[in-house]
Amino acid sequence: MTVLEKTDDAAEAQSRRRSRASVALACVALLGCSTLSADTGAEESGDPNTVNVEDVNDPFETVNRAFFAINLAIDKAVLRPLAMGYDAVMPEFAQDGIRNVLDNLDAPVVLANDLLQGEMSRASTTLGRFAINSTLGLGGLFDVAEEMGLPQHSEDFGQTLAVWGVGEGPYLVVPLLGPAPPRDLAGRFVDMTFDPFNYVNYGRDLRWVPLLRSTVSLIDSRARLLTALDEIERTSIDHYVAIRSVYRQARESAISNGESDVEDLPDFPSDEPGLTPVLEELTRTTN
Repeated sequence: MTVLEKTDDAAEAQSRRRSRASVALACVALLGCSTLSADTGAEESGDPNTVNVEDVNDPFETVNRAFFAINLAIDKAVLRPLAMGYDAVMPEFAQDGIRNVLDNLDAPVVLANDLLQGEMSRASTTLGRFAINSTLGLGGLFDVAEEMGLPQHSEDFGQTLAVWGVGEGPYLVVPLLGPAPPRDLAGRFVDMTFDPFNYVNYGRDLRWVPLLRSTVSLIDSRARLLTALDEIERTSIDHYVAIRSVYRQARESAISNGESDVEDLPDFPSDEPGLTPVLEELTRTTN
């Protein structure tokens, strides 16, 4: 095997690990995930199936569990049925095109956070992707930049705060938003100010456009996880504890740009693209 082949294999393996982290976090935000089983009294072993009570940092667990149950009920009653309908009527190539457009619209936020983290190389990749996909990709419908060697990634201000040394804070579950510790919750609101499309005057006739963007992104993301989430829910023991564990592992991987060990995350399909769940846009976090 040549050095180039070894490099390509390593890059592919890292890409798979990052994809698993992305999908894991999306699952957490989409309210139903975990093949993990945990007990709040278990001792830390390095295994995500166990939890060290000293590391839980969940002083509001009783309230959090109540909000978690509400979010899960909403998913079952509204989000999952919508996603099933979307998946049934939209062919795969159309879903991919929609996701490409949504990812392209997120590029300014990603770029802002790349720059704030001092990631100049990733910032140039983000800028290049936006320029290429907005033109040659017909407004982002086609991911031409990926084929040109500019892979998609995502950043948010919660990750930026972590890079700056800000701690996560106590674990929180927010109705409709899912897991949202103070650092990540604050980051979501700051990201809204980074999005130039939030400053567009759509006028009375087009004021539905931002809502449409968020709604389609949410449904598309949930549709891509239908099979995975159904299987995860079927095999889970304690959704709440497991989601808390997976959320933190996935966030750690996203903050470190995929360099942390995510091998113990659930074995989600490695070919899932980066996701942008909404209700924030429902906690999109990739590397």
